[in-house]
Amino acid sequence: MQIGELAGLTGASARALRHYEERGPLIPERTSGSYRDYAVEDVVKVVQIKTMIDAGLSTASIRHYLDCARADDHGAVSLEMCPSLRVELSSIAERLVRKQAELRETQQRLDELTSED
Repeated sequence: MQIGELAGLTGASARALRHYEERGPLIPERTSGSYRDYAVEDVVKVVQIKTMIDAGLSTASIRHYLDCARADDHGAVSLEMCPSLRVELSSIAERLVRKQAELRETQQRLDELTSED
């Protein structure tokens, strides 16, 4: 299938699909005219990639851990906990906790500034 059809089936933009190809987690075949030619299996792969991106993983990490992603019969994506993937996900979670604390502190400072009126 061509890029527009894959985009329609997955909800990913054609631009995002080209980005996934450029970064390595999605590698389509090419036709004799150099058009991208995606397989049916790429629909699930794109859903997996999008799910992993939404969880905070970079495309470099996704390329490394995509084999840990599985889809069930209903298309739901789950990740097997490869030890190194667990470490990466924990690192992302810790970064989010730190960022949330920073945001709370910033909000508190803003509240203090606005309450002085």
